[in-house]
Amino acid sequence: MTHRHYKLRWGDNTIFALTQNNQTVIYDLTVPPRQENGHYVTSTNYTYGFTFNFEEEFEVKDYTGWMMVNWWHSIIWTSMYVSFIFAGQYFMRVRPKFELRGILVVWNIFLAVFSTMGALRTAPEMVHLLYNYGLGFTVCISGKPFLDNRVGGFWNWMFTLSKVPELGDTVFIVLRKQPLIFLHWYHHVTVLLYAWYSYSDYIATARWFVCMNYLVHSVMYSYYALKALKFRVPRWVAMSITTAQLAQMIMGAAVNIWAYQVKQAGNECHVSYDNIKISLLMYTSYFVLFARFFRRAYVVNPKQVGAQPAKKGQESLAYEGKSSKGKLE
Repeated sequence: MTHRHYKLRWGDNTIFALTQNNQTVIYDLTVPPRQENGHYVTSTNYTYGFTFNFEEEFEVKDYTGWMMVNWWHSIIWTSMYVSFIFAGQYFMRVRPKFELRGILVVWNIFLAVFSTMGALRTAPEMVHLLYNYGLGFTVCISGKPFLDNRVGGFWNWMFTLSKVPELGDTVFIVLRKQPLIFLHWYHHVTVLLYAWYSYSDYIATARWFVCMNYLVHSVMYSYYALKALKFRVPRWVAMSITTAQLAQMIMGAAVNIWAYQVKQAGNECHVSYDNIKISLLMYTSYFVLFARFFRRAYVVNPKQVGAQPAKKGQESLAYEGKSSKGKLE
């Protein structure tokens, strides 16, 4: 990665003010991240219990600069992805399906471990920020203090990059000739495009999106791995994962609405109106699609007039870790 620094969209300020409910709160984050008693401490005074060298050596600004210039690569990735779907299904239509169970097990275990690590690195800091700084801070303040957190920055970068290899989920579906629903590939495409487009701005709302995604994926891919290993996992687990997905979409939309309200009140808020609109539209569409799936998979009685029972492999977005896989994101 070439070390080129770009001007920060949100400036170099380290002191911020938010006015809510007729009260103004000043956040002084002038003290940069540092080492205290052998632990990495952020400018918001969150202390990591342990850190890896690759985390502490991560220079966030280098990568936001790279993404600012190269985010359009996501268009190439998604174009190749959609082309593969149609070409792959055409190729497999007269050929026997591949099993690939061993590879599928390794794939899901890898993504489960990765997502769990991401959740462990982002969720505790999020709790710290909510408790000590409040909701308004978490949805609107990023800037230099957010960028200076090398540990959090590394996992934000990993999240953004991971949207490319996660396209591999669909490769298994196509080669195993499993049902591929619109929700699955639409979700993959839009998340990749949005994550890469937004990364260079380092928007404040991203801390919510990244944390929620890691948390849900840690459970989702663990479930897929167990099903691929042929463990008998109760159906309510899949239902719970889908429910968590719906909650994630509601929360994603709410975060955008909160950020919009803070900006409308005249506060500094580190996310553009355009980004809020795009993200809100995206989360709303996800909620509609997941709700439709949830209703069909778990609520509608197939015996009702006009209702069609879900096909095997579509009764759950996580059926045997290989089905339509909606994708539970």
